[in-house]
Amino acid sequence: MPIPNGGLITETNRQYYAGAQQFTIGSTGVGQTFTSTFDTNLVFGSSDPAANSYNLNNFKVFTSANANTWTELTPSATATNGTSNAQKLTNQKNVTINPGNNNILAGMTILKADGSLVGVIQTINNNADFTCVDNLAVQVNNLDVLTFQFASPWTESNNIITVAASLTSGNYLKIQMNEDTLWDMHGSYEYTKLDDIINNFLIAYVGSGKLIPSVKRTDVIFHAKRGLQEFSYDTLKSVRSQELTVPDSLSIIIPQDYVNYVRLAYPDNLGVLHTIFPANELTLRPYSAPVQDDLGVPTQDSSNSNLEGTSLITKKWDANDPRRISGAYINDYEIADIYWKTYYDGALGQRYGLNPETSQRNGWFIIDDRKGLFAFSSDLKNKLITLEYISDGNAYDLDAKIPKMAEEALYAHILYSILSTSVGVQEYIVQRFKRERSAKLRNAKIRLSNIKLDQIVQVMRNKSKWIKY
Repeated sequence: MPIPNGGLITETNRQYYAGAQQFTIGSTGVGQTFTSTFDTNLVFGSSDPAANSYNLNNFKVFTSANANTWTELTPSATATNGTSNAQKLTNQKNVTINPGNNNILAGMTILKADGSLVGVIQTINNNADFTCVDNLAVQVNNLDVLTFQFASPWTESNNIITVAASLTSGNYLKIQMNEDTLWDMHGSYEYTKLDDIINNFLIAYVGSGKLIPSVKRTDVIFHAKRGLQEFSYDTLKSVRSQELTVPDSLSIIIPQDYVNYVRLAYPDNLGVLHTIFPANELTLRPYSAPVQDDLGVPTQDSSNSNLEGTSLITKKWDANDPRRISGAYINDYEIADIYWKTYYDGALGQRYGLNPETSQRNGWFIIDDRKGLFAFSSDLKNKLITLEYISDGNAYDLDAKIPKMAEEALYAHILYSILSTSVGVQEYIVQRFKRERSAKLRNAKIRLSNIKLDQIVQVMRNKSKWIKY
């Protein structure tokens, strides 16, 4: 359905798939407005690519005469030229050009060839004589080439774009979402915003004649966030991932919204991921390494705080050869097999008795809680790795999204949490909704497990060769 028809989907196909909303310009003139109907709010910093705040935008604005070839609406796209026909001093406000130029409009800035600002046009006396808002910022000489353009050809507020530049009737204007914003938009129908869940809960469960006569919105927000946090650990499994390179320091910073890791791995030449194992049983990163005197007593600085030295354990671990721990022979083939040796190598059977926990070639990592780092063994230096981790869903306030399959479970959690902390609610009612919360949470886990019949069949075929296609 290319056009929304009253259902839950409110974006057109073009908006969802291409991240674009196109308008036909109805009249010629300046100051025209265009309203975005994206589900995603527009974020505006500047319409000038040269400004640092331009990078804050999550969209761009384009114009076209035929809807095939598009030009981004920037200050340079509105530029037109004129040649000064008289010298004008900095204590004057007027600028004249020869010949006249009908494309010059009020609100345009005037620039010299070297980029210096002359002024901003306030009024147009005729198409060759212009009065600036203030006295000229720099002197204009006869025959100077001047550029006239809008410093901000368009602005945005409350998802409404106002175009300062002149637009032509019958032409087209397009709002185009940036690529990373478009990625966030794709697949969004399977989620419900946390803010929407809070609003829906207040409508469905709070009020006269309902389970909860009255409750503060802040209380609902608190219990919703706590529910989201708990669900994220073992139900929602909101796993995020990053692709990183291990630097010479053998450490990377823990992500900003990190709660717990799922897996760290590195890809081989085929793109197959090899799990990097934790080194918790092998070493540790000490939280502190106080400098000791000859008697072993920690020493202090002038502020009476313990002096901190460099961890010798960390230095030894960073400098070690992991093959001495794994018992591996040199084998640098980028394949998914375990280490191998043949009879002809004269080492057949020599791996017998190795510790299975350490007999691997994928490397190790350890978490440095003191510095907030993942630290790696030396064989992973300069390797590309992936970091999969869990976030608690609260890192980005009410912009968090909940899978629709878990929406009912979150309502049940909020309801139980409010009733269990309210005075005067009978215990049997609390227990009833506690059981309901558990049941709906269990249903959500089953739904989100995403187990498909064909996957089960494939596993069974792998386990028993007697099961045929």
